[in-house]
Amino acid sequence: QVQLVESGGGLVQAGGSLRLSCAASGRTFSSYTMAWFRQAPGKERELVGRILRNGINTYYLDSVRGRFTISRDNVKNTVYLQMNSLKPEDTAVYYCAAASGFGAQNYEYGYWGQGTQVTVSS
Repeated sequence: QVQLVESGGGLVQAGGSLRLSCAASGRTFSSYTMAWFRQAPGKERELVGRILRNGINTYYLDSVRGRFTISRDNVKNTVYLQMNSLKPEDTAVYYCAAASGFGAQNYEYGYWGQGTQVTVSS
């Protein structure tokens, strides 16, 4: 079991930056693939980025690659999403999630945070 709590969302102007954090409870954080998803109004939830247990292998949605960076600290049981050069289309609720496998498919994520709102104004 793992519980996830996101923080760091807010309102930012286009071109600005935000860093999201997701604190996980439990002693097995390092055994999970961690990911950030987002869901905009009227749209499906999409995988933004994921990071494997080793903290090295990462994957990004094409539209955020080069602007967003996912990282994790297995000592602090925390995963981060650094978001730079933000665009209005990045506006969404951002969710942290954990998967016991590689996390290549959305259905693999069995643990979710409550979400944090990110709003980018033009």
